[in-house]
Order: sequence, then C-alpha cells, then structure tokens
Amino acid sequence: MAPASSSFPSDVDGIDIATYSWPDTSDQPRGVVQIAHGLAEHGARYDRLAQALNAAGFVVGATDHRGHGSTGGDHLGDFGEAGFGGLIADVAEYGVRLGAEHAELPLFLVAHSMGSFAAQSVLLDHSAQYAGVVLSGSTTLDVLATNLSQSEEPAGLEAFNAGFEHRTGYEWLSRDTDEVDAYVADPWCGFDLPEATVPSLFDQAARLADPLELARVRDDLPMLITSGSNDPLAGGGQLVELLGHRYRDAGLTDVTVRLYDDARHEIFNETNRDEVTADVVAWLHGHC
Repeated sequence: MAPASSSFPSDVDGIDIATYSWPDTSDQPRGVVQIAHGLAEHGARYDRLAQALNAAGFVVGATDHRGHGSTGGDHLGDFGEAGFGGLIADVAEYGVRLGAEHAELPLFLVAHSMGSFAAQSVLLDHSAQYAGVVLSGSTTLDVLATNLSQSEEPAGLEAFNAGFEHRTGYEWLSRDTDEVDAYVADPWCGFDLPEATVPSLFDQAARLADPLELARVRDDLPMLITSGSNDPLAGGGQLVELLGHRYRDAGLTDVTVRLYDDARHEIFNETNRDEVTADVVAWLHGHC
C-alpha cells in the first residue's frame, strides 16, 4: 500500500516539509519508527523497509528533508538560508510530532547517512524523546573530513566511487545493480549538489567529537550502529567502530555495532537487505 502523504510547516522558517506515513501494522502497534533519509535521495525510497516494519508491528513516518524530494521542489540539494542546521531542527521537530501523535507508543529513529549525521546532532539535545536509535551508513564526521581533505579525488558524492567498478558512478551504494540503476533513474536521486552542501554537513563535526557534548546524550538510550564493511564512509569499519566507542565512552550502556561483510553504503538496498532488515526488526523488538 502506498504511503499517505502530508506536510508540516518547519518551526525554523515555515517551509513545508513533506511527510510520508505507513500506519498499517499487521497487529496491535508495538512502536513508531521515524526514518531520516540520506543525501540526494528521498523518504519514499524507504517504502520497502517501511512495509517490513509495518509487518513487524511498527507505525512508520518519514520526511523529504529540506532540499530533497517534494520538499526540495526545484531547488534540490539546497538547504536554504537555514542550512544544515535547519534540517537538523526539522528532524527533531518531526520526532516531536510523531511522538505526540502516538504518545502511547515508544518512538524509534532510524537514520541513514546524512540523516544519521543529523540524528547524531539531534541526540545531543533531544535524546529523551527516543526509545532507541538506529544509525545506518554513518561515520565519525571529524575523521571523515580529515580523510577527504587528504584525498586527491574530487569533492562530492562521486569521490566515494573510487575503488569500485565504474558503470554508473554509484556502485559504492550497493552490490545490487538493479538497485543502483533504480537510483540513477530516479529524478530525486543523485542530482548535482550546490557547492556549499557537502561542506555544510561537517559543520557539527567538532561538536559531535566532543566528549562533553556527547555526555549530553542520556546514558540509557539504546543505539544500534550498522554499516557495510565496504561502505566508503565506514573506513573499512574502523570509523563505525570508533563511533560506537565514543558513545560508550560518553556513558551510553547499550551500544551495538554491526558490520556486514562486503556490503556497501545503502544496506537497506543491498543484496543481503533481508538479513539487515530482520536484524533491525529484532533489535527494535528487543527494545520496545
């Protein structure tokens, strides 16, 4: 069943943030999942994951971030005057809205790539609103920024395809060629980015590496950090492991890091996506 579409005015600047809702659970709902998508894609791409979560008993909601999908309109990739900070605030606001709409249910955040960067910032100030968080395709932004600055590859998404076969330029996303082709064919995916967009993603990098800031996240927040070992953002898995260590060092007592051998960036669109989805569902069930 296609998701229901709606929108809400951002508290930051009033722009309409497009939303998608998958409310049809197979049984009595066990929880609510908020999905935060990555850069140069959109919320509706998570329909397959959302339907699997519905079948597992979760109501699901997602947005098109500012500069993306229906929200972005004719200015794709442009966060506007509010910048990436505005997107971070939108993620937090949508969480508040979902939590209020389903106050009787635990709220979880599943955030991928750029969405996971926003989620890391959201948790510094709003960890109390979530029963648990899943970070997919994430990284330690400060270390990634250093690595990219030392690379001779061009800046932008194309830099991540170095080391992979070059058929479309997006082979770094998945080993599944059909999924890569679907991404390339989607007008709301893989678009050219304004020059300022990628650098703005690293604005919060220093704060996200600061132990005093990370200590603001509540100690009992459950967290699952999951990635493919061949995701270029993961640094062979080392950056994902480091991210987990930072949260544990900050006092979090329930942090799980799970790496999938040979999987690339979009693990929910990978050849082993059924395994990944089942693992996430099991983790969510274990933390309801």
